[in-house]
Amino acid sequence: MELPLLMHHALFALSFCFSIFTGYCDFISLKENSDSSSFPGNFLFGTASSSYQFEGAFLSDGKGLNNWDVFTHKPGTIMDGTNGDIAVDHYHRYQEDADLMEYTGVNSYRFSLSWARILPKGRFGKVNRAGIDYYNRLIEALINRGIEPFVTITHYDIPQELENRYEGWLSPKIQEDFRYYADICFKYFGDRVKYWVTFNEPNVAINLGYREGLWPPSRCSGSFGHCSYGDSEREPFIAASNLMLSHAAAVDVYRTKYQKNQGGRIGIVMNAIWFEPFSNSSEDKLAAERAQSFYMNWFLDPIILGKYPSEMHEILGPELLAFSRYDLEKLKTGLDFIGVNHYTSAYVKDCIFSACEPGRGSSRTEGFALTSPQMNGVSIGEQTALDWLYIHPQGMEKIVTYIKHRYNNIPMFITENGLGTRENSNHNTKDIINDVKRVEYLSGYLDSLATAIRKGADVRGHFVWSLLDNFEWTYGYTIRFGLHHVDYANLNRTRKLSAFWYKNFIAEHKARSGIRLGHT
Repeated sequence: MELPLLMHHALFALSFCFSIFTGYCDFISLKENSDSSSFPGNFLFGTASSSYQFEGAFLSDGKGLNNWDVFTHKPGTIMDGTNGDIAVDHYHRYQEDADLMEYTGVNSYRFSLSWARILPKGRFGKVNRAGIDYYNRLIEALINRGIEPFVTITHYDIPQELENRYEGWLSPKIQEDFRYYADICFKYFGDRVKYWVTFNEPNVAINLGYREGLWPPSRCSGSFGHCSYGDSEREPFIAASNLMLSHAAAVDVYRTKYQKNQGGRIGIVMNAIWFEPFSNSSEDKLAAERAQSFYMNWFLDPIILGKYPSEMHEILGPELLAFSRYDLEKLKTGLDFIGVNHYTSAYVKDCIFSACEPGRGSSRTEGFALTSPQMNGVSIGEQTALDWLYIHPQGMEKIVTYIKHRYNNIPMFITENGLGTRENSNHNTKDIINDVKRVEYLSGYLDSLATAIRKGADVRGHFVWSLLDNFEWTYGYTIRFGLHHVDYANLNRTRKLSAFWYKNFIAEHKARSGIRLGHT
């Protein structure tokens, strides 16, 4: 590294350490743990968000109601009784937030479009031009700062109109709606958007919405949750089938009408947990593979390989909804990349040959594979504020390597990765923004990712969840994931230690890659 560049980083570190973060200089150069030289020169370093969690303006400028608008207004659905009506007001503060990104040095921003902001009533109503104009302004704000838009078409939220008309994902009619919506997105934004995601984490949305009933549309059987209606053994497979075919419909539109001229790529994002066998027994090892098949491969195999995982066929047999030949032809269009949202790992125990207590994964339609971050008093990693998030950095390398081998090293992006901490009214802002634990988490996971890349995994980007503290679904505002602290009383943004650390990490990457340093 040239002397002026070394001086630049030294001055940056000194000014940082003598700021409000006195005493945390060690974390500026955590390397040295996370070797930025391992990432390709054109690697996308970004932050992520979603429309419902960030935008607010829930009925502004012609936006219609979506399923989360309705769900969060029902008493008892959200831990702290809040909703996303205002969220962090990204709708009105996007310029300020784009400035935060530019300062941090990210070269990409992953955000989602609100379906109900663009089509308040789906294909049964008019296009909302105010919604189109808002996203055009946001995209231009990013491009003007040298930040690549990485756009998710649907991040859990759908127009409530579609739930009211035909029960959303339980009806094949939604395939036509999603195709229509995706076409509009490509038409109005595709000249500038080069990375498209059809769906964010359909495996999470389907499981929590149709099996456990904890998310909209709150459908489940009595043995899985407390719902007024639903069938946990059947409906998840119906909803998943319609969603996968909706993905195929959108990809078909993009391939046939837009991709050649616009030059972009399209994929899907899955929640990816690394499942570690609880023991070295062959039964637990097979159970870990079943857990992966019934969780992630359930969606990726049909889209990429044109068939369901063999483990699902063996256990569910004819009950597993078969795709017609026509459907399989549609699915063949596949995808250009896989988005991987990875936060944590879990142990897996076999429930076919061993007795299992009731728990996630232990039922027949979940693969007879009990999953838990703690088993028999053994924890897979350090516990966090969230009951599902345990720190296990080595899981990043393992899950990326698993996907690499199973899907012939299709390009990947780590589309979400981050640490949530609990809101604590006893802590002042200075305590909250000294988020040492988040820095340690990101350093460890990026180091593990770098190892996977060095071993040949085709990973092309990493997005921290999240740019800002925000509305964290059923946790409301009780959990903070942001690189920037948000004061929910006045919505002021304040950089955390992790934002400075990420800025420095990206700068080191640019320096080692011979890329001209961006705005500082």
